[in-house]
Amino acid sequence: MNTTVQTLLRAVAAAALATLISPALASDNASLPQIIDDLPADYAADLDNATRAQVERGRYVARLGDCVACHTGADRGKPMAGGLALETPFGVLYSTNITPDRETGIGRYSFEQFDRAMRKGVTTDGQNLYPAMPYPSYARISAEDMQALYAYLMHGVNPVRQENRALEMGFPFNQRWGLTLWNWMFLDDQVFSADPTQSAQWNRGAYIVQGLGHCGACHTPRGIGFQEKTLSEAGEHGSYFLAGETVEGWRALSLRNLWSPEQTAEMLKTGRNAHGTVSGNMVDVVQHSTQYMDDSDLHAVGLYLKSLPSSAHDKPMQVAQGPAPLINLRSTTPTNLLASRGGLGYQQFCADCHRADGAGVKGVFPPLAGNPVLISEDPSTLVHITLTGWRSARTVDNARALSMPSFARLSDQEIAEILNFTRDSWGRPAAKAIQASTVTEMRKRLDVKNLDQRPFETPRLADLLKEANAGQLILGARLNTNTHELLPANVGNALNCASCHLNAGTVADGSPYVGVSAFFPSYAPRAGRVITLEDRINGCFLRSMNGKPLGLESVEMKAMVAYFDWMKRETTAQDKVEGRGVGKIDPSIVPNLENGEKIYAVQCALCHGNDGEGIRNAAGKWVYPPLWGDDSFNIGAGMARTYTAAAFVKKNMPIAFHEGFPLGQGGLSDQEAVDVAEYFSHKPRPDFAGKVKDWPKDKKPVDARY
Repeated sequence: MNTTVQTLLRAVAAAALATLISPALASDNASLPQIIDDLPADYAADLDNATRAQVERGRYVARLGDCVACHTGADRGKPMAGGLALETPFGVLYSTNITPDRETGIGRYSFEQFDRAMRKGVTTDGQNLYPAMPYPSYARISAEDMQALYAYLMHGVNPVRQENRALEMGFPFNQRWGLTLWNWMFLDDQVFSADPTQSAQWNRGAYIVQGLGHCGACHTPRGIGFQEKTLSEAGEHGSYFLAGETVEGWRALSLRNLWSPEQTAEMLKTGRNAHGTVSGNMVDVVQHSTQYMDDSDLHAVGLYLKSLPSSAHDKPMQVAQGPAPLINLRSTTPTNLLASRGGLGYQQFCADCHRADGAGVKGVFPPLAGNPVLISEDPSTLVHITLTGWRSARTVDNARALSMPSFARLSDQEIAEILNFTRDSWGRPAAKAIQASTVTEMRKRLDVKNLDQRPFETPRLADLLKEANAGQLILGARLNTNTHELLPANVGNALNCASCHLNAGTVADGSPYVGVSAFFPSYAPRAGRVITLEDRINGCFLRSMNGKPLGLESVEMKAMVAYFDWMKRETTAQDKVEGRGVGKIDPSIVPNLENGEKIYAVQCALCHGNDGEGIRNAAGKWVYPPLWGDDSFNIGAGMARTYTAAAFVKKNMPIAFHEGFPLGQGGLSDQEAVDVAEYFSHKPRPDFAGKVKDWPKDKKPVDARY
């Protein structure tokens, strides 16, 4: 082939491919509507029973094909009307209107014209479509399903008048004639043919994966013309099928011989399984498409993928492949967790969700042991998620989407240290280390912008290792994060200091320890006298921990004070410290207890239990603390007061709610915070004998429990 033509062909195909897997397709699932809804009444009235049944089948086919993901604009307000920007390195394409509007949509398409567009990528006026619309896969759709899809789009979707937007691509990428050559070379428009040697269930899975699911678009390696090297497991190049590919900074894992059929079905239904969660564009796939699949179809897909043997073309991504000695599947606490910069960084920024042993939180946060993202030799997805953040799929079974914020505020070296620690601990210990330069390059390629410009400087626990008394300081940090385990004689419930002082006291507005020791000794209205820092610490043990005070000269008290002093830095008693405390909330806001109960159920129960009982792991150890009952704080604690608790909730709860650094914490309105604080703070909890001595000179707060 002429070199110039080949170069142009590859460039046009590359532009098309980039649109297919561009992160621009990922949307904020907090605002996703249920696109596929009941048939509009004005259409339903005109349909006979046979056509209605065909439309319903077409609705399911459209879900399998995930049509709505690309053909709905970014505002999500006009389903199937197109307008979504598909950004490529060569310009911007916009998805088209596929509603039955006769002027701007496909309302004038005959079935034959629709069928040609779907199978050959050619419009009614003879123009070639970019394979951002995966017609090479859709060509495999059966005639019956194609007829049903056409019926659904014509009779089950509301017509929307919205003009299609022109390409914003310069020469030569706007030359569609190159796609004619591409089709001639690479398009196989044969309808799926069942393998008579396989079961009906296997063939059903193959049909969905190869055709409507177009899984190979991201998971099959690309050839010289950026075409999928093969569209099925059969033939000379069949071993390339679904063997994995790295596209746009995401590692699309090898799907061959992946998990058990049940585990694959669970991932596609809920966006998570025991090995991890979906990320990148798979979040949209689960939300718009696979969660709606019948259980039998989900199992068929899992069965088919499990049947594909491991391939020499796989870049190990899953548990089943890769040399066994390289893979650490055990959820254990690494010995160097608190003795290395990466370990201390992980403890500070990651352990709240993924836990110190990498086990995650069942049904909430994904485990790291055996996680495909860590096992992958290619760290693209791992670095990508760390820099840009992550959000779980919103499904019927998991209505609340969980988020991991971007950690772009950390330096490239810090990110490399933390990620290498996680891979060494729970992934591929012998894998090539991630270099800071790799993070730097991906930060540039993804055009990562640090949206958090707050002046609060988060202390780095990793810097404790630089200090002469590092051992004492690390003990102080451990006593904050593992208080009830390390001090069982002093803690009478399930709380740790870090339950209120987030990330070992390093989070702005999370009652951080930054500068705190500079303000002691100081007058405390509740005590009616000047108290020391040690007094304040013991007050927490007596109230928040519902326990007993530490000895003033004990090793543990000295370690905690030393840890506070390390965070004092240059602060003086006259300084105003950015991010100190938890803020305040207007005490004139009247609580709505009924609304508080609803908010608790939606936003809090996931981590603290339906009845405020907290949650434990499989070994019976506390993961997140109870908010009421015998194992919670007593009525003498500040958190037992409505407006104190509301201020904390407003800034710090729930976690994983949005993209704010470092825990995605906060996000409720003032009224919602007051409502839910009133609800949980006034639940039954232990009494406090010392309450009779409180506020001897000053006015008692209006929200005190006694």
